[in-house]
Amino acid sequence: PVHHEPRLAVLCASGHERCVRQDGDSSWSSRLVSPRPLILSSLLFSPVYSLHARHLASLHPLSYSPPCQLRGTVRAMATTAAAPPSGYFGSVQGRPTRLAPAASGRNSLLLRCSASGGDGAGGPDPILEEQKRRRAELSARSSSGEFTAPGTRWLAKLVPPGALAAGLLKAAGVGAARRGPELPQVAGSLAAVDAIFLPLYDHFLTHGGVFRLNLGPKSFVIVSDPDIAKHILRDNSKAYSKGILAEILEFVMGTGLIPADGEVWRVRRRAIVPSLHQKFVTEMIGLFGKASGRLCEKLDKAAAEGEAVEMESLFSRLTLDVIGKAVFNYDFDSLSYDNGMVEAVYVTLREAEMRSTAPIPTWKIPIWKDVSPRQRKVNEALVLINNILDELISTCKRMVDEEDLQFHEEYMNEEDPSILRFLLASGEDVSSKQLRDDLMTMLIAGHETSAAVLTWTFYLLSKYPRVMSKLQAEVDDVLGDGLPTIEDVKKLKYTTRVINESLRLYPQPPVLIRRSLEDDMLGEYPIGRGEDIFISIWNLHRCPKHWDNADVFNPERWTLDGPNPNETNQKFSYLPFGGGPRKCVGDMFATFENVVATAMLVKRFDFQMAPGAPPVEMTTGATIHTTKGLNMIVSRRTNPPVIPISR
Repeated sequence: PVHHEPRLAVLCASGHERCVRQDGDSSWSSRLVSPRPLILSSLLFSPVYSLHARHLASLHPLSYSPPCQLRGTVRAMATTAAAPPSGYFGSVQGRPTRLAPAASGRNSLLLRCSASGGDGAGGPDPILEEQKRRRAELSARSSSGEFTAPGTRWLAKLVPPGALAAGLLKAAGVGAARRGPELPQVAGSLAAVDAIFLPLYDHFLTHGGVFRLNLGPKSFVIVSDPDIAKHILRDNSKAYSKGILAEILEFVMGTGLIPADGEVWRVRRRAIVPSLHQKFVTEMIGLFGKASGRLCEKLDKAAAEGEAVEMESLFSRLTLDVIGKAVFNYDFDSLSYDNGMVEAVYVTLREAEMRSTAPIPTWKIPIWKDVSPRQRKVNEALVLINNILDELISTCKRMVDEEDLQFHEEYMNEEDPSILRFLLASGEDVSSKQLRDDLMTMLIAGHETSAAVLTWTFYLLSKYPRVMSKLQAEVDDVLGDGLPTIEDVKKLKYTTRVINESLRLYPQPPVLIRRSLEDDMLGEYPIGRGEDIFISIWNLHRCPKHWDNADVFNPERWTLDGPNPNETNQKFSYLPFGGGPRKCVGDMFATFENVVATAMLVKRFDFQMAPGAPPVEMTTGATIHTTKGLNMIVSRRTNPPVIPISR
């Protein structure tokens, strides 16, 4: 396509081209385009101009090193017949920059001025258009609360230059022999480290689907390309482990199904997946309805009083009650009151969240667990949880030994349909630490993710009243006065699309973490063994090349009678439950849970953001949280249904 603004391209000795475009607001933006050979003949007929390398290094909020390190003078030349005059000025982050004639140097890089878009495709480039739009709107959206994250400014003091980070990694033996171009690099500090996926999105628009983030002594490869995500998650999944995720979660999950790797993971997956059979998931519909009914009772009181309700904490308690009964037949009843077990679970959850974002792993210091009040509290919580798990396992084992029901493929005890009951009936060792690790993993993972999905679903519904009206119309038509059944859930097609779309805009988690076990190629870029990789689900789900109006909440983007969107039919541009062999085993469980809870709540209540409430800001650990809660006004709808509550 033809762009009327001038464009500069850095041609590096490695054959990479770095396009730099001057936008209408006179700020400079850039992106990496496909590698191309350095054709000397194109350099012989144009005047030469100069631009200092230090200006290019300041193009972005974080310093950027192109594939070829910038050194010395950078030469510029015009490929059009009319060269820009020596008095031509551009702007680099607000500072005027002159293009003036310069002599060539032995180590110079070459800049070329042209009026072409450079990528040879018809129509405007959606990445460049989105980048321009993002620059203009990011501040407004941040202040509105939709994309706001608290800063961590002191972290900048801990961050060495990218070159030092690269040297440390090289000394540690991380990296491979160079077999292709070097990854584009972003080096520096992240002001919004508490919501790391936000700056990563802006850098994705600038640097493309794969780049390296140098943050302190650590280096991460950021992947936002669906083909590369598919390569890592499915095609070559055996070459990748959970890496730092397993290290962070080891204290609470041990070698449970999520953090486990290799043979341990294969054995545990074969043991656990059969417990999530169709009969079990169908039985859970009733559990979802009963737990949601308890929440409706609680909201009835709030609606009568007309006071604001903090919904995020209530959703967390709802899903904790659900997962407790589903996994090991334990009734937390956290919607009714707090007890020691509930508090212990939340202490453990908060610690896992803290470790996932902490820049310094203080918990690895041997003496720290004894001198830190926080760590002592965490250890006490883990002891309490494990003691209760021991009691539950012992009781369940005794009941299994006494029953006459023979174990089979869809074994389920009607009085206790829990996953623990299934595992013990299948012959699981009651003394196994692995069993406890798996139970704890399911408790943590199955609780936090569903709570986050409900939180952001109701946030979006409050912002899009048209969607809420259409959702309530379907729910009113499908649900009767009783609890939902599996037949009802299958008819709630628009409700399901609302959950699908909520997961697209607010994926839980927003990034998937992997570590390379061997040298590999990510597209054209080589990576070495030991590389830590972030697959940004946030970026994939909001990429303007794959989604029309990517930032708009639009459940209608999927037809009601079409297949449920997943990684396969969306070609790995949609990964709410991951993909490949390590895809979440509880995807249908979680989807039905969210559909039932959403349907029951919107059938009885209207939800609006509370006037004067703090803006809804984002922070992340394992999932996306609000920083100050989701404060809403809940009101009873006219002629609300009567929902019987059975405990």
